[in-house]
Amino acid sequence: MNVEVTSELIARLHAESLRAHPEECCGILLGTRENDGERIAGVIPAANVTAEPARHFEIDPRVLLAAHRAARQGGPHVIGYYHSHPTGDPVPSATDCEHSTGDLRVWAIIADGQVAFWRDTGKGFAAVTSRIVE
Repeated sequence: MNVEVTSELIARLHAESLRAHPEECCGILLGTRENDGERIAGVIPAANVTAEPARHFEIDPRVLLAAHRAARQGGPHVIGYYHSHPTGDPVPSATDCEHSTGDLRVWAIIADGQVAFWRDTGKGFAAVTSRIVE
């Protein structure tokens, strides 16, 4: 399954990462599910409420609940989440893997000038091919 995303949203994820540096940024990916994957149509930045924001992330639960509520009421679907690795690579960390829920959602990880997409499979994370669309 593929992920489609605009260059504008990629730029926004990079900007969020730079804004939060040296801490991890985090937020929600909104979009639509298609037969062969998802299309990311927007993002909702969220406060990183973890006790150690330079090393971990936790999306503000109020923002997360509001996004899921809006989706149930006909708003955009929550197709995944994003966060940055300020000093790492754009791959799931050991901590990311420990917190995996297996919900099949997409994770975007921003690091080292790149955005990589992963699917939370419940058996770890699988790389997802992304395609820039305008």
